[in-house]
Amino acid sequence: MAFSDITSYGGVYANLYTPAITIGGIFALIAFVLSLWLILQHLRSYTNPAEQKWVIGVLLMVPVYAIESVISLSTPRLSLVCDILRNCYEAFALYSFGSYLAACLGGEVKVIEFLENEAKKSLHEKLIEKKERTVGRDFFCTPSVLGEDLYTIEKFGIVQYMILKTLCAFLALILEIFGVYGDGEFRWYYGYPYLTVVINFSQMWALYCLVQFYNVTHHRLQPIKPLAKFISFKAIVFATWWQGVGIALICYFGVLPKEGKIQNGIQDFLICVEMAIAAVAHIFVFSPEPYRYVPVSEYGKVTTSMEAKGKVKLEDDGEEKPAIVEQTETHIEAPGTSITESVHDVFISGGETVVKDVVLTISQAIEPVEKGVNKIQETFHHITLGSEDEKKPNLEVKEHLKENVKEGVPQVITAEKEEKKL
Repeated sequence: MAFSDITSYGGVYANLYTPAITIGGIFALIAFVLSLWLILQHLRSYTNPAEQKWVIGVLLMVPVYAIESVISLSTPRLSLVCDILRNCYEAFALYSFGSYLAACLGGEVKVIEFLENEAKKSLHEKLIEKKERTVGRDFFCTPSVLGEDLYTIEKFGIVQYMILKTLCAFLALILEIFGVYGDGEFRWYYGYPYLTVVINFSQMWALYCLVQFYNVTHHRLQPIKPLAKFISFKAIVFATWWQGVGIALICYFGVLPKEGKIQNGIQDFLICVEMAIAAVAHIFVFSPEPYRYVPVSEYGKVTTSMEAKGKVKLEDDGEEKPAIVEQTETHIEAPGTSITESVHDVFISGGETVVKDVVLTISQAIEPVEKGVNKIQETFHHITLGSEDEKKPNLEVKEHLKENVKEGVPQVITAEKEEKKL
C-alpha cells in the first residue's frame, strides 16, 4: 500500500483509509464469491440460452462493480479509469435487463405480437374516428395502444443510454487528460456538470421507457416475478449513480472536504458494501432453479418425489376402512451443460445481438437527421433559385414585320425586334 495513496485522502480521513480498505475488501470478496457461484450455476444449467445469457450479463454487474470499487479505493489515482469501466458495464447491464424481459416474453416476434394484441384491446373505433392520435401523447398517457411502436421506443431508449453512457465515459477520460474534467466540481469551465446533465437525462429516459414497457407487460411477466427483479436491478444502476451525485453535492457545499479523493473513496466504499447485499438478493431473485428442469419430452434424469400424503376412509360392505392416498410429481432433471459452450454462447451470441441493436439504433437516430438536412438543403435550393429569378431582368419583346404581297403570296421584307426592360 503506497504512502501516496494514503495521503490522497488527507487529514483525519487518512486514519480511516486502512479500515475502509479492509472492510470494503471483505464485502467485495463476499459479493464476488456469491456472484461467481450463482453464475456458474446458471452456466451448468444452461437450458434456456435466450434468457440465461442476459441473466448472466446482469449478474456480472455485481462482481464488476465490486472489483473496480476495491481497486479504486486502494489506488485513488486509478479512480477515474475504474469509474469509466464501471459506467460502460452499467450501460450494458441495462441493455441485458431489457433483453431479458423481451426473452421472457418469447423473443422480439412474440413481444410485438403481444403488444399488437394489447393495442387492439385498448383501442376503440370511436376513439380512432373522433380523436387524432399521436405517438408522443400515447406513450406518456396510454402506452398500451402503441403496439409495436412501444417496443421500438423502449429499445431505442435503452440502447441510446448504452451509447451515450459509453461515449460520455471516454469523453470524461479525454477531458481529465487535458485537466478540464473537474470530477465533482459544479463549475461552468469544467466538463463534469455538463456530462452529468446529459447522462441524467439519458438515464431517466431509459428508465421511463423500461417502466412504460413493464406497465404494459407485467401481467404476462408474472411467472418470473418481475417486480423483484426490476427493483433489485434498478437499485444497483440508478441508486449508485444518484448516490455519487449526492456525495459530490455534499462535498461541493462543504459538508465534507473536497481535498484529495475523499469523495471517490466514500462512493467506492459504499458500493463495496452494497454489492455484497445485491449478491445475496440475486441468489433469490435470479435463482437458477427454474432452468434445472426441462419438459418431460426432453432427455434428462427422471426423479420422482412424494409431494403429499393423506388419510381417507373408504366404505366397503358398510364398513369404513382407512386408506392412504399419495400424490407424486415427476421432474425431468436437465443434463449438465458444458460451461465452455455456455460461455461461448453468452459472449459470442450476446455480442452479435448487441452490435446489431447498436447499429439499428444509430441508423434510427440518423434517419430523422438526414431528413432534416435534406429539407434544409431543399429550402436553400428554392431560395437560391428564387434569388436567381429575381436577378434576371424582365424584358418585353416587340417584333415588327414589313410584308409585301406579290401575286397573292405575302413575303417578309424586313423583321425588327424591339426589347424593352420592365
